[in-house]
Amino acid sequence: MGETILVVDDDLEMQRTLKDALEAAGYRVSLCDNGNRVTECITECKPALLLLDVMLPGTDGYTLAMRLSEDEATRRLPIIVLSGLEPSRGMFSGFPQVAGFLSKPFEYKELLDLVGKAIAR
Repeated sequence: MGETILVVDDDLEMQRTLKDALEAAGYRVSLCDNGNRVTECITECKPALLLLDVMLPGTDGYTLAMRLSEDEATRRLPIIVLSGLEPSRGMFSGFPQVAGFLSKPFEYKELLDLVGKAIAR
């Protein structure tokens, strides 16, 4: 199996779908459903990439991206933002570690292309 990807999304169906698609592509997948647990999950699974939903219970995706970019231990962790809120795309443009933004629903080929590029950089 390949690199580990941490999926942060509170929608269980989305978690399951992403996990299946990513594992089929050869990645290991860890799941987190609450923004307050992200730091703990990153410490536990040491991901090569974070797939981050914007709307989360606890801490929202924007606040998480800001915190991760300010922390020396996580500032180089690439993030792909997943959101049903297309207008939120602009909010994440200031974070150099954000490697992509996908509006839900999205094509899985597009997701896998972004994941491959983000991990390779």
